[in-house]
Amino acid sequence: MSLFIRPRRLPDTTEAGANRDDAPAPPGEGGGSAPSAVAPPGWFGWRRRWPRTARGVTAGTTVLAGALVLFALLAPNRVERVDVHAFVRLPSEGILLAALLLVLPPRRRRIAAVVSGVLLGLVTVLKFVDMGFHQVLARPFDLVLDWILLDDATDFVRESFGRGGQVLAVAGAIALFVALLALMTLSTVRLAGLLSRHRPVAVRTVLVLGVAWITCVTLGVRIDGVPVATRGTAEMLGNRVEQVRAGLRDARVFEREAAVDAFAKTPPDRLLTGLRGKDVLFTFVESYGRVAIDDPAMAGPMDAALEEGARRLADAGFAARSGWLESPVTGAGSWLAHSTFLSGLWIKNQQRYRSLTTSDRTTLTKYFRKAGGWRTVGIVPGVRRAWPEGEFFGLDHVYDSEHLGYHGPYFSWTPVPDQFSLEAFQRLEHGRKDREPVMAEIILASSHNPWSPVARMVDWDDLGDGSVFHRIKKEGTDPKEVWKDPEKVRTEYRRAIEYSLRSLTEWVGRYGDEDTVLVFLGDHQPVPAVTAGSTSRDVPVTIVAKDPEVLDRVAGWHWTDGLKPAPDAPRWGMDAFRDRFMTAYGPRGGAPAAPGG
Repeated sequence: MSLFIRPRRLPDTTEAGANRDDAPAPPGEGGGSAPSAVAPPGWFGWRRRWPRTARGVTAGTTVLAGALVLFALLAPNRVERVDVHAFVRLPSEGILLAALLLVLPPRRRRIAAVVSGVLLGLVTVLKFVDMGFHQVLARPFDLVLDWILLDDATDFVRESFGRGGQVLAVAGAIALFVALLALMTLSTVRLAGLLSRHRPVAVRTVLVLGVAWITCVTLGVRIDGVPVATRGTAEMLGNRVEQVRAGLRDARVFEREAAVDAFAKTPPDRLLTGLRGKDVLFTFVESYGRVAIDDPAMAGPMDAALEEGARRLADAGFAARSGWLESPVTGAGSWLAHSTFLSGLWIKNQQRYRSLTTSDRTTLTKYFRKAGGWRTVGIVPGVRRAWPEGEFFGLDHVYDSEHLGYHGPYFSWTPVPDQFSLEAFQRLEHGRKDREPVMAEIILASSHNPWSPVARMVDWDDLGDGSVFHRIKKEGTDPKEVWKDPEKVRTEYRRAIEYSLRSLTEWVGRYGDEDTVLVFLGDHQPVPAVTAGSTSRDVPVTIVAKDPEVLDRVAGWHWTDGLKPAPDAPRWGMDAFRDRFMTAYGPRGGAPAAPGG
């Protein structure tokens, strides 16, 4: 067995061995100035060469790490709340995290630091996303239902700022996401090491901060109205957990609501009898919200535009009644408002929208098809891809942006100017000879964010294929310049609404007749940059007709005469319109008919 035992190597005590080339020379003897075999600390030895700079970099990096972690814990998720006071606070989450890192053994401490860093990075990303959602939709990001909106956001950037702008925006977002996760993780790991190296001081500091936090909470200490002690991040995450639970519960609630339909068993010949033989047009004006009428800075020009439109209609023999509807959304989400109005259900999120469009719910437009006697069509210039929902809404034919005959330019997001969309409807459907009555859902998109450049009216006979709008777009404003000034944004928004309303009222005056019934409304309020802090979700709604019997049927609604609803005009939820409308234009304007009667 001794053959398999490796012999021990004895120390080489010979003179040759003592002077081997790889043996370190004693200081001051034989080549003592030769470089050391151990690499100096720092890249290329910079820490040894510049020790003061190295200490400064070390301290600065540690301070930066602490600042990043505090930013993640203290940053609010709304732009308007970002100020100095937001960051002069004691976060309970930071104190608890430091205490946890102090009590864990080294291996677990490192794992906890990495996990905490990743979580802080994700929380920071969520806060940034919330800021964007609050700026556009006046609400935080929904972790379950809002992912589809990110795709819509990239489309909006592409249409507003070009393909290059979209690529830059997406690349920037990805880079920011990766950077935040990496920096937050490195920061927590660095701070965990600092706590470990200076444990006695760290323990005393954490105890002092904990006592200070409890004292501030107990005494309600505030600086300029802002609490010094905060647990804001924990509360935000708790709210998100509850939001997810509420979303799951809401699916069951919506299923019960959708099962109730007062007109489901009404015979077709008893539906919409008060509108037989009429052309009924349901028209949505993008972002036409109450702010356009009530805001003092817009009220003067808007009043003039509405009065001019009312005179134009009156000269053509039409009258109008107006009221208010509360939209389920604000800032964006037009399809949710459209489906709320047409289905009679409160469609406040994408989950409800998907549930609705895969159900057998009968929408207002589908009831026109069920009643018979109408051709149902959709004019949807904002649709640029397959739209299978058109069949759900009961539309016999859908004209999207590719089938209106338009060969002009986009106006930022808007594919087709409103005047051209309405003229296309006249050419393709309303102006055809020997046709049956038509029920149309028309979506006017010229007043869609970013409202720059805005189309302007041209002579109806000069519209042609839309090429005339190339020149008009060149004369328009640049959205990148407009959005540098909030007042310019509001001005361009108002001009866009005025253009949409003028297109609509001129079309009615030019092509409307005794059988024309127009219902037009806003889908939602514009973004907070325009509403300037208003929390209202109200939008105007108007019925226009030449036949007095049409308006007599809604006299009991007590709406305001004309195109401008009074401040105290009736206000309904948008989901209430379908049943009220069908009741008003049912047999004798009474209640929903009973089955068989």
